[in-house]
Amino acid sequence: MIFPRHCKEVGYASGMPLGKKVYFLSRYLIVETDGGYEIGEVRFVPGGTGLMRDVEEYVCLADAADTTVWPDKVILHNRADLIKKAASTGKKAVIFRGIDEHMSFVIDPDPSALLEVHLYDAKPPVAVLSETAKKLEAAGLFGQEEIEFVHHIIDIEKIEAEVYPCRAGGFEKTLDNDRPEQGERIAGCLTARQFLAEEYGEGFDVINTCPADRAEEEPFVARCCRSERAGKVDGKAGWIVHWGASPKDIADAIFAVVAAYREKEANK
Repeated sequence: MIFPRHCKEVGYASGMPLGKKVYFLSRYLIVETDGGYEIGEVRFVPGGTGLMRDVEEYVCLADAADTTVWPDKVILHNRADLIKKAASTGKKAVIFRGIDEHMSFVIDPDPSALLEVHLYDAKPPVAVLSETAKKLEAAGLFGQEEIEFVHHIIDIEKIEAEVYPCRAGGFEKTLDNDRPEQGERIAGCLTARQFLAEEYGEGFDVINTCPADRAEEEPFVARCCRSERAGKVDGKAGWIVHWGASPKDIADAIFAVVAAYREKEANK
Protein backbone atom coordinates (compact mmCIF):
# COMPACT_ATOMS: atom_id res chain seq x y z
CA MET A 1 0.00 0.00 0.00
CA ILE A 2 1.23 3.49 -0.88
CA PHE A 3 -0.32 6.29 1.16
CA PRO A 4 1.61 9.58 1.56
CA ARG A 5 2.19 10.49 5.17
CA HIS A 6 1.04 14.06 4.50
CA CYS A 7 -0.71 15.91 1.70
CA LYS A 8 2.26 18.27 1.46
CA GLU A 9 4.12 15.41 -0.27
CA VAL A 10 1.54 15.40 -3.07
CA GLY A 11 1.67 17.85 -5.98
CA TYR A 12 -0.88 18.45 -8.71
CA ALA A 13 0.30 18.82 -12.31
CA SER A 14 -1.94 20.11 -15.09
CA GLY A 15 1.03 21.38 -17.09
CA MET A 16 4.81 21.95 -16.95
CA PRO A 17 5.31 25.74 -17.36
CA LEU A 18 8.85 25.52 -15.95
CA GLY A 19 9.82 22.36 -17.79
CA LYS A 20 10.87 19.35 -15.72
CA LYS A 21 10.80 21.20 -12.41
CA VAL A 22 8.65 20.32 -9.41
CA TYR A 23 8.07 21.97 -6.02
CA PHE A 24 10.74 20.73 -3.63
CA LEU A 25 8.37 19.16 -1.08
CA SER A 26 6.55 17.05 -3.66
CA ARG A 27 7.35 13.37 -3.61
CA TYR A 28 4.33 12.34 -5.64
CA LEU A 29 2.39 13.96 -8.48
CA ILE A 30 -1.25 13.69 -9.47
CA VAL A 31 -1.04 14.31 -13.20
CA GLU A 32 -3.83 15.33 -15.58
CA THR A 33 -3.92 13.21 -18.73
CA ASP A 34 -6.31 12.98 -21.66
CA GLY A 35 -7.79 9.83 -20.12
CA GLY A 36 -8.09 11.07 -16.54
CA TYR A 37 -5.52 11.19 -13.76
CA GLU A 38 -2.37 9.20 -13.18
CA ILE A 39 -0.21 9.11 -10.08
CA GLY A 40 3.56 9.14 -10.18
CA GLU A 41 6.62 9.44 -7.98
CA VAL A 42 9.31 12.04 -8.64
CA ARG A 43 13.01 11.80 -7.83
CA PHE A 44 15.02 14.99 -7.86
CA VAL A 45 18.47 15.66 -9.26
CA PRO A 46 20.77 15.43 -6.20
CA GLY A 47 22.05 18.65 -4.70
CA GLY A 48 19.26 20.87 -6.02
CA THR A 49 18.26 24.06 -4.25
CA GLY A 50 15.34 26.48 -4.41
CA LEU A 51 11.59 25.98 -4.36
CA MET A 52 11.38 24.40 -7.82
CA ARG A 53 13.87 21.58 -8.46
CA ASP A 54 14.91 19.55 -11.47
CA VAL A 55 13.40 16.09 -11.76
CA GLU A 56 15.83 13.30 -12.47
CA GLU A 57 13.20 10.58 -12.83
CA TYR A 58 9.41 10.24 -12.91
CA VAL A 59 7.88 6.81 -12.24
CA CYS A 60 4.19 6.17 -12.96
CA LEU A 61 2.65 4.29 -10.03
CA ALA A 62 -0.93 4.10 -11.31
CA ASP A 63 -2.17 5.09 -14.76
CA ALA A 64 -5.53 6.67 -15.59
CA ALA A 65 -7.18 3.31 -16.23
CA ASP A 66 -6.35 2.15 -12.71
CA THR A 67 -7.21 5.43 -10.95
CA THR A 68 -10.48 6.93 -9.79
CA VAL A 69 -11.42 10.07 -7.86
CA TRP A 70 -13.54 9.86 -4.71
CA PRO A 71 -16.69 11.93 -5.40
CA ASP A 72 -16.90 13.82 -2.10
CA LYS A 73 -14.51 15.99 -0.12
CA VAL A 74 -12.99 14.25 2.90
CA ILE A 75 -10.88 14.86 5.99
CA LEU A 76 -7.47 13.87 4.67
CA HIS A 77 -6.08 13.24 8.14
CA ASN A 78 -8.56 10.43 8.78
CA ARG A 79 -6.27 7.84 7.24
CA ALA A 80 -8.19 4.76 8.37
CA ASP A 81 -11.34 6.13 6.79
CA LEU A 82 -9.56 6.85 3.49
CA ILE A 83 -8.02 3.39 3.34
CA LYS A 84 -11.45 1.79 3.79
CA LYS A 85 -13.06 4.15 1.28
CA ALA A 86 -10.35 3.40 -1.27
CA ALA A 87 -10.73 -0.36 -0.76
CA SER A 88 -14.48 -0.09 -1.32
CA THR A 89 -13.99 1.16 -4.90
CA GLY A 90 -12.20 -1.94 -6.16
CA LYS A 91 -9.68 0.29 -7.98
CA LYS A 92 -5.91 0.14 -7.67
CA ALA A 93 -5.64 3.85 -6.86
CA VAL A 94 -8.06 6.42 -5.44
CA ILE A 95 -7.50 10.18 -5.33
CA PHE A 96 -9.06 12.20 -2.51
CA ARG A 97 -9.69 15.93 -2.24
CA GLY A 98 -9.77 17.45 1.23
CA ILE A 99 -12.16 20.04 2.58
CA ASP A 100 -9.27 22.53 2.31
CA GLU A 101 -8.69 21.56 -1.38
CA HIS A 102 -5.45 19.69 -0.68
CA MET A 103 -5.17 16.30 -2.36
CA SER A 104 -3.87 12.86 -1.50
CA PHE A 105 -4.29 9.28 -2.68
CA VAL A 106 -4.12 5.63 -1.73
CA ILE A 107 -2.62 2.97 -3.99
CA ASP A 108 -3.32 -0.73 -3.34
CA PRO A 109 -5.46 -0.01 -0.24
CA ASP A 110 -5.14 -2.63 2.48
CA PRO A 111 -7.61 -2.33 5.40
CA SER A 112 -5.91 -5.27 7.13
CA ALA A 113 -2.98 -2.95 7.86
CA LEU A 114 -5.12 -1.02 10.34
CA LEU A 115 -4.57 -1.74 14.02
CA GLU A 116 -7.76 -2.67 15.86
CA VAL A 117 -8.25 -0.82 19.15
CA HIS A 118 -10.92 -2.35 21.39
CA LEU A 119 -13.27 -0.08 23.33
CA TYR A 120 -15.29 -1.53 26.21
CA ASP A 121 -18.29 0.48 27.32
CA ALA A 122 -21.90 0.22 28.49
CA LYS A 123 -25.28 1.79 27.90
CA PRO A 124 -27.79 3.21 28.77
CA PRO A 125 -27.74 6.09 29.21
CA VAL A 126 -24.88 6.66 26.72
CA ALA A 127 -21.73 4.71 25.87
CA VAL A 128 -19.64 7.87 26.32
CA LEU A 129 -16.23 6.31 25.65
CA SER A 130 -17.43 4.73 22.43
CA GLU A 131 -19.36 7.75 21.17
CA THR A 132 -16.54 10.18 22.01
CA ALA A 133 -14.00 8.01 20.19
CA LYS A 134 -16.23 7.99 17.10
CA LYS A 135 -16.40 11.79 17.08
CA LEU A 136 -12.65 12.20 17.59
CA GLU A 137 -11.98 9.64 14.87
CA ALA A 138 -14.30 11.44 12.45
CA ALA A 139 -12.40 14.68 13.11
CA GLY A 140 -9.16 12.97 12.08
CA LEU A 141 -7.51 13.13 15.50
CA PHE A 142 -6.14 9.58 15.26
CA GLY A 143 -5.40 9.80 11.55
CA GLN A 144 -1.66 9.25 11.68
CA GLU A 145 -2.06 6.18 13.89
CA GLU A 146 -3.90 4.16 11.21
CA ILE A 147 -6.23 2.48 13.67
CA GLU A 148 -9.85 1.39 13.68
CA PHE A 149 -12.09 0.88 16.68
CA VAL A 150 -13.90 -2.28 17.67
CA HIS A 151 -16.78 -1.35 19.97
CA HIS A 152 -17.80 -3.78 22.71
CA ILE A 153 -20.95 -2.27 24.24
CA ILE A 154 -22.80 -3.90 27.14
CA ASP A 155 -26.52 -3.21 26.72
CA ILE A 156 -27.75 -3.20 30.32
CA GLU A 157 -31.37 -3.16 29.13
CA LYS A 158 -30.88 -6.69 27.79
CA ILE A 159 -29.77 -8.04 31.17
CA GLU A 160 -32.60 -9.89 32.89
CA ALA A 161 -32.78 -8.29 36.31
CA GLU A 162 -35.30 -6.75 38.70
CA VAL A 163 -33.04 -3.89 39.82
CA TYR A 164 -30.72 -1.78 37.68
CA PRO A 165 -27.85 0.62 38.49
CA CYS A 166 -29.37 4.12 38.31
CA ARG A 167 -32.26 6.30 37.19
CA ALA A 168 -30.12 7.94 34.46
CA GLY A 169 -30.60 4.81 32.37
CA GLY A 170 -34.37 5.17 32.44
CA PHE A 171 -34.99 1.98 34.42
CA GLU A 172 -38.10 1.41 36.52
CA LYS A 173 -36.37 0.12 39.65
CA THR A 174 -32.84 1.23 40.50
CA LEU A 175 -30.34 1.03 43.32
CA ASP A 176 -30.12 4.80 43.63
CA ASN A 177 -33.88 5.20 44.09
CA ASP A 178 -35.42 1.97 45.39
CA ARG A 179 -34.84 -0.58 48.11
CA PRO A 180 -33.92 -4.00 46.71
CA GLU A 181 -35.52 -7.13 48.12
CA GLN A 182 -33.70 -10.31 49.02
CA GLY A 183 -33.73 -12.70 46.08
CA GLU A 184 -33.96 -10.02 43.41
CA ARG A 185 -31.49 -10.11 40.55
CA ILE A 186 -29.47 -6.91 40.38
CA ALA A 187 -27.57 -5.54 37.40
CA GLY A 188 -24.53 -3.72 38.73
CA CYS A 189 -20.79 -3.65 39.27
CA LEU A 190 -18.26 -3.52 42.10
CA THR A 191 -19.76 -0.25 43.30
CA ALA A 192 -23.20 -1.83 43.39
CA ARG A 193 -21.84 -4.79 45.38
CA GLN A 194 -20.18 -2.44 47.85
CA PHE A 195 -23.35 -0.36 48.24
CA LEU A 196 -25.47 -3.45 48.79
CA ALA A 197 -23.06 -4.88 51.37
CA GLU A 198 -22.87 -1.60 53.29
CA GLU A 199 -26.58 -0.81 53.28
CA TYR A 200 -28.47 -4.11 52.95
CA GLY A 201 -26.03 -6.91 53.74
CA GLU A 202 -25.14 -9.98 51.74
CA GLY A 203 -27.20 -12.43 49.73
CA PHE A 204 -27.91 -10.51 46.53
CA ASP A 205 -27.41 -11.98 43.06
CA VAL A 206 -25.45 -9.31 41.17
CA ILE A 207 -24.90 -9.56 37.42
CA ASN A 208 -21.66 -7.76 36.59
CA THR A 209 -22.09 -4.83 34.18
CA CYS A 210 -18.58 -3.35 34.40
CA PRO A 211 -17.00 -2.87 30.94
CA ALA A 212 -13.48 -2.93 32.38
CA ASP A 213 -14.02 -6.43 33.77
CA ARG A 214 -14.81 -7.67 30.25
CA ALA A 215 -11.75 -6.19 28.56
CA GLU A 216 -9.83 -9.01 26.91
CA GLU A 217 -8.53 -7.99 23.48
CA GLU A 218 -5.44 -5.75 23.31
CA PRO A 219 -4.92 -2.90 22.85
CA PHE A 220 -7.99 -1.71 24.72
CA VAL A 221 -9.57 1.19 26.55
CA ALA A 222 -12.39 0.48 28.99
CA ARG A 223 -14.72 2.63 31.06
CA CYS A 224 -15.25 2.15 34.80
CA CYS A 225 -16.90 4.17 37.59
CA ARG A 226 -14.09 3.44 40.09
CA SER A 227 -11.60 6.33 39.97
CA GLU A 228 -8.91 4.23 41.66
CA ARG A 229 -8.86 1.89 38.66
CA ALA A 230 -8.28 4.68 36.13
CA GLY A 231 -4.97 4.62 34.25
CA LYS A 232 -2.69 2.01 32.72
CA VAL A 233 -3.53 -1.64 33.25
CA ASP A 234 -0.49 -3.51 34.58
CA GLY A 235 0.98 -6.04 32.19
CA LYS A 236 -1.33 -5.17 29.31
CA ALA A 237 -1.66 -2.68 26.48
CA GLY A 238 -4.79 -1.44 28.18
CA TRP A 239 -6.13 1.67 29.87
CA ILE A 240 -9.16 2.35 32.05
CA VAL A 241 -10.89 5.72 31.92
CA HIS A 242 -13.31 6.98 34.54
CA TRP A 243 -17.04 7.13 33.85
CA GLY A 244 -16.80 10.91 33.57
CA ALA A 245 -13.64 11.05 31.44
CA SER A 246 -13.22 14.09 29.19
CA PRO A 247 -12.56 13.84 25.44
CA LYS A 248 -8.90 14.66 26.13
CA ASP A 249 -8.69 11.90 28.75
CA ILE A 250 -10.10 9.45 26.22
CA ALA A 251 -7.81 10.61 23.41
CA ASP A 252 -4.74 10.41 25.68
CA ALA A 253 -5.69 6.87 26.71
CA ILE A 254 -6.08 5.75 23.09
CA PHE A 255 -2.72 7.19 22.06
CA ALA A 256 -1.09 5.60 25.12
CA VAL A 257 -2.39 2.07 24.50
CA VAL A 258 -1.54 2.22 20.79
CA ALA A 259 2.04 3.24 21.62
CA ALA A 260 2.29 0.57 24.33
CA TYR A 261 0.96 -2.15 22.05
CA ARG A 262 3.27 -1.30 19.17
CA GLU A 263 6.27 -1.16 21.50
CA LYS A 264 5.27 -4.54 22.94
CA GLU A 265 4.98 -6.04 19.44
CA ALA A 266 8.30 -4.53 18.35
CA ASN A 267 10.09 -6.11 21.31
CA LYS A 268 8.79 -9.63 20.67
